[in-house]
Amino acid sequence: MHGKLIGVGVGPGDSELLTLRAVNVLRSVPVICAPRSSSERESIALSIVEDILNERRDGCRILEPVFPMTDDRDELESHWDSAARMVAAELEDGRDVAFITLGDPSIYSTFSYLQRRIEDMGFETGMVPGVTSFTACAATAGRTLVEGDEILLVVPRVDDRFERVLRDVDACVIMKTSRHGRRAMEVVESDPRGKDVVSVANCSMDGEVVERGFASGGGYLATTLVRFREQS
Repeated sequence: MHGKLIGVGVGPGDSELLTLRAVNVLRSVPVICAPRSSSERESIALSIVEDILNERRDGCRILEPVFPMTDDRDELESHWDSAARMVAAELEDGRDVAFITLGDPSIYSTFSYLQRRIEDMGFETGMVPGVTSFTACAATAGRTLVEGDEILLVVPRVDDRFERVLRDVDACVIMKTSRHGRRAMEVVESDPRGKDVVSVANCSMDGEVVERGFASGGGYLATTLVRFREQS
């Protein structure tokens, strides 16, 4: 029988935010896939689960494909194809593989690119949900994201679409604001409604920072939460 690829969300950074299901999977699968953004950088997801893996008496094999941070689609496709071949070799031999990813595997995760390729090869896949970065940020900041029938918008990139739909939502999450913080701030501040803005960088990790308004630092893992108030 072939193995199964399982996308495992490991949460925003604190290992105590791992779900029990995630821990059970990590303790049992023979292979862990922990992608890096470059060959010189350690996997953040792997550092979160390191203690759990070290407790295993049977040990496990760790694959560390590189998924570079680039907008070059051809380069990305090449790396995703390479990772798929690496994982498929393990599945072909009957070994389950857990692909660990920050947050949740169904939300802006690199897992989806691998999942499609593995399914096209005829293998089974599954997912273990994880605590998302933005819900963890809201908890850290002591903020409620939405209430009642309010509409929440999650934004991975600030472009013309963001400006068009902003007026129709009650709250928004702007992810990785270090990439587009100034543009996001301009669009949000142009909205005539009152607003509560808070940013969290490195949520639940060392160096965590919570500040009112948009993030002043340039950290990659920065998220801004905006909640609008109707004018009286």
